[in-house]
Amino acid sequence: MKLSGHNTLITGGSQGFGRHIVEAFLAEGANVAFCARTAQDVAQAQAALAPSLKPGQQLVGLACDVADPASVAALFARATQLGPLHAVVNNAGIYGPIGPTEEVTLADWTQAWQINVTGTLLVCQHAIRAMKPHGIGKIINISGGGATNPMPRFVAYAATKAAVVRLTETLAEECRANRIDVNAVAPGALRTRLTQQVLAAGPDKAGADFYAKNKKWSDEGAADPKLGAGLCVWLASAESDGITGKLISAQWDPWKDPAKFRALATGDVYTLRRIVPEDRVKKPTP
Repeated sequence: MKLSGHNTLITGGSQGFGRHIVEAFLAEGANVAFCARTAQDVAQAQAALAPSLKPGQQLVGLACDVADPASVAALFARATQLGPLHAVVNNAGIYGPIGPTEEVTLADWTQAWQINVTGTLLVCQHAIRAMKPHGIGKIINISGGGATNPMPRFVAYAATKAAVVRLTETLAEECRANRIDVNAVAPGALRTRLTQQVLAAGPDKAGADFYAKNKKWSDEGAADPKLGAGLCVWLASAESDGITGKLISAQWDPWKDPAKFRALATGDVYTLRRIVPEDRVKKPTP
């Protein structure tokens, strides 16, 4: 098993894609601490997952608001009781307001940033503090299509997910000397509660094209969440050591062929690409 004995913290782990991540890490032998917004969600997930635990394997669930510093501190205080923290997966996130940008309220915009960006930052800060003394660790931030494509009528989601990727790249450089790898994962279009939120919003708010896509995903299925969960496992394992500062698509990037992926990853193809002088048909100043 790739993660036997590893201690992992996963946010937003009670349902949807986060639940698949928790299940994948447990299947690979990891001890897992996970959180969800409510104690009820935590209890239901823990009861469902407990029968699959191997002898000696630990599963700890806690209610946590990732946008609240005190709540995140309490989460890490409990998670680190498992032992040295090897990996953290930042999965908690929301779509935020759906509709034309000029109709977005400041309260809804702020909430999306608090959960998607500030929450990710708070968890990363605690993770780095926990990992630095051991000189190794893995941080995996869940991004998505919002980071790489314009998403009309989902302005808060698109902006926050792009911010998460640049945060990931920045932390990767800061943490390189400490052998803490920081990467972002784009799991692909998934059939989750977010899909249902789009359908509930309707085509007028979500846009006819995006509504139709979500209706198709809801009716016929979308990307396999196990693929993205498998990528998270790989990034948390020793097999990916040294790969850092990348935004990796679970569907489209060749991460299952590590040699090929490492060869491609030496450039900027898996990043929010920098604009260099050559892009403007200019030569850099000597």
